[in-house]
Amino acid sequence: MNKNNRIDPYQHHDYYLLDELLDSDHLLARDAVRSWVKQEVTPIIEDYAQRSECPVHLFKGLAEIGAFGPSIPTQYGGGGMDEIAYGIIMQELERGDSGIRSMASVQGSLVMYPIYKFGSEEQKMKYVPKLASGEFIGCFGLTEPDHGSNPSGMITNIKDDGDAYILNGAKMWITNSPVADIAVVWAKDEAGIIRGVIVERDMKGFSAPEIHGKWSLRASVTGELVFEDVRVPKSNVLPGVTGLKGPLTCLSKARYGIAWGAIGAALDCYDSSLRYSQERQQFGKPLGQFQLTQKKLAEMITEITKAQLLAWRLGNLANQGKATPAQISMAKRNNVNMAIEIAREARQIHGGMGITGEYPIMRHMMNLESVITYEGTHDIHLLITGMDVTGFNAFQ
Repeated sequence: MNKNNRIDPYQHHDYYLLDELLDSDHLLARDAVRSWVKQEVTPIIEDYAQRSECPVHLFKGLAEIGAFGPSIPTQYGGGGMDEIAYGIIMQELERGDSGIRSMASVQGSLVMYPIYKFGSEEQKMKYVPKLASGEFIGCFGLTEPDHGSNPSGMITNIKDDGDAYILNGAKMWITNSPVADIAVVWAKDEAGIIRGVIVERDMKGFSAPEIHGKWSLRASVTGELVFEDVRVPKSNVLPGVTGLKGPLTCLSKARYGIAWGAIGAALDCYDSSLRYSQERQQFGKPLGQFQLTQKKLAEMITEITKAQLLAWRLGNLANQGKATPAQISMAKRNNVNMAIEIAREARQIHGGMGITGEYPIMRHMMNLESVITYEGTHDIHLLITGMDVTGFNAFQ
């Protein structure tokens, strides 16, 4: 199929009429993002994924539709919307591709948000509006080559040098890093206290090599962050937080978006499967007329509906400032696992066609293999829930 002629026939599925629980602003935002995805993402995404290339030109479009920091106040260039709107936007983007949603959620939740939440007024005004407009691209440096699930073990460090800090270390698996203008980096000071610093691309000793050979998130650009005696002005240190609270607060914001986003990938797989089951004939009748196919589709829409309700309730709690990190962990873990199981069943329904780029199934499935691991692995989120309900820490 010619990539420029690819049609996106997706229709939304809302089995429990959750749209009735949404405000008009939510629906308008969803329709705008869905239209953009159909016009700008679907026609090109399979080609970019096959070539393992990031469509970096979409950063500007993401800015134009308000996908960067939808819930950041408008005075800093954000959308000024609520957390449900933010979630719905992430859902529509991930319906297009998890990598596109990653581009947006990193920019908004992991770069704009920490500067807005923990930065000085000067830092906010200098960076956040340019990130919101897409003039700047940002990335978030926490994970290290030897420290993923245990970020407290980080060895990236800063040392006092008068009016600046000298930054040394490395970060790994960083979305957007090879194309980023700034990086929000977490490092330990000489007292072992974790601090956030804003590193700019042109600072001497800073490099961001791209990671190649990925089978997942192939349309997303991923790299490292390498710091060799990088001199970072003290004015670039985030003054509003110390310790792991800083990066973990940002991760809660991003994980919340993932809990919504994964539903989008699942919806796309379900939508394609339902249509395929109605059109594909075997043994003289549509696939959808067979009991086993109906079982698959019925279970898909059931699990999607449960995830939609979970995300909607979590969104309401977030709007009230009541959503706990543990509640966000539960939703992230459940909804991503739901999506990956649906992608696998969808591949079965599509048969051999399910492995081709003519359908989105295998791309979603491979993407979700990263989503189920990043920003807290499936097992780590399980232990977070376990610790929350028992009061015992299984990490130590």
